[in-house]
Amino acid sequence: MRKIDVIIIGAGASGLMCAIEAGKRGRSVVVLEHNMEVGKKIRISGGGRCNFTNIHTEFQNYLSSNPHFFKSALSCFTPHDFCQMVEQYSVPYHEKKLGQLFCDDSAQSIIDLLLNECDKYNVEIFCDSKINNVINSASFTIKTNHEEFQCESLVIASGGLSIPSLGASNFGYRIANQFGLNIIETRPGLVPMMWDAKNKMLFEDLAGVSVDVEVRHKKTYFRENILFTHKGLSGPAILQISSYCESGDTISINLLPNHNFNEIFEKNKRNRVYLKHILFKYLPRRLVHALIDNKLIANKFFVSYNQKEIQKLSKFLHGWEVPFQLTEGYDKAEVTVGGVDTNELSSKTMESRKVEGLYFIGEVVDVTGHLGGFNFQWAWASGFAAGQSV
Repeated sequence: MRKIDVIIIGAGASGLMCAIEAGKRGRSVVVLEHNMEVGKKIRISGGGRCNFTNIHTEFQNYLSSNPHFFKSALSCFTPHDFCQMVEQYSVPYHEKKLGQLFCDDSAQSIIDLLLNECDKYNVEIFCDSKINNVINSASFTIKTNHEEFQCESLVIASGGLSIPSLGASNFGYRIANQFGLNIIETRPGLVPMMWDAKNKMLFEDLAGVSVDVEVRHKKTYFRENILFTHKGLSGPAILQISSYCESGDTISINLLPNHNFNEIFEKNKRNRVYLKHILFKYLPRRLVHALIDNKLIANKFFVSYNQKEIQKLSKFLHGWEVPFQLTEGYDKAEVTVGGVDTNELSSKTMESRKVEGLYFIGEVVDVTGHLGGFNFQWAWASGFAAGQSV
């Protein structure tokens, strides 16, 4: 049995960051990864270019059952701090939009950076390591398919349930349960929405149509594009709002976020022109035809509408209510909403309040960021926080 100061389970973004910081402090560190290679989620992120952070990171970009938990970690390790690491390794990067930072080249640049830092601080990484058993008796004993370890600090950085094809599993939640920590119910986040049977029949021919809209659920809203697919709705605005919705909820879509339909009507009310010809100026033609063909709006001469009909049109175009029934699930979800209850952890160190030496970081914790690099920033920040303590 090998005695190590720190064992980290999971060689993703948060696990590698934690390993680097612990190694800097002179701790002996072993990272155990069940995949054949490290950083599989890093590698595919951002279309292969890794949207590694967002320079506009704010607390409101995160959701959790405890909305204050993530503030300490995010304040201690900022996007600027990670950018310094990137620049130290001369990795070229750029801002794509809305503060999203991407590698100019491949996401492999970020993985190489992390591995180089691990190597600098003598961090050992073992891939293809299956955890057979975790026991806590004064110290932690971890039995793998290759070796047995004993450690003072055990860090769970095994991620959530999203994208099982990359090796996602419920391992972290099982460890939390084993040691008596509460789990906030999980669900897919940043995930495409699927139509119910009725709406699928009505709208599947719109696949490929993209519209700039505002999508709202209760008090939360996002102004970005939606994309009609063969299965339902996707695009940034839908992915964002999905993290706030549960099955049975309703979302509201403002199809004219830059305009007021009542004002459009006033300008055209004396014209003998059909409604569709006016809407063609603001919305994709295929979408307008679908709304008319499916009798969601009535297509008449503008002069033919009475005030009640105009108000009905305005209400629909500024607040199309769509049932949120199904999603494409964890297979397509970018993140997992929910996870290890943050009330069980120290916000400064990520250590369990119940079990000394046990830490949870990254996606396995009930902290979920918005689309656009925010989840990577949480991974870096939570890994950094734990790395200062283990």
